Amino acid sequence: MDNESCTHGSKNLCSCSCHYFKGICISLIGLLFLLNACDVISQKFVSITWPILLILIGLKMGFGRMICKCYKK
Repeated sequence: MDNESCTHGSKNLCSCSCHYFKGICISLIGLLFLLNACDVISQKFVSITWPILLILIGLKMGFGRMICKCYKK
């Protein structure tokens, strides 16, 4: 698909918001561990939440091509 928002010269740069998902989830995992280390949130909350975020990242990696508009079909 020759869309100007998806390509820039010879590099494939995309401005689709779906590409930020993995970075946001990884940042949230780091934030969870930081807040736990500062005793802001409980260990139980962290132990339940971070695997859920990893599962979401895996699902996004597996099904991301179906969601993103910039991938060729």
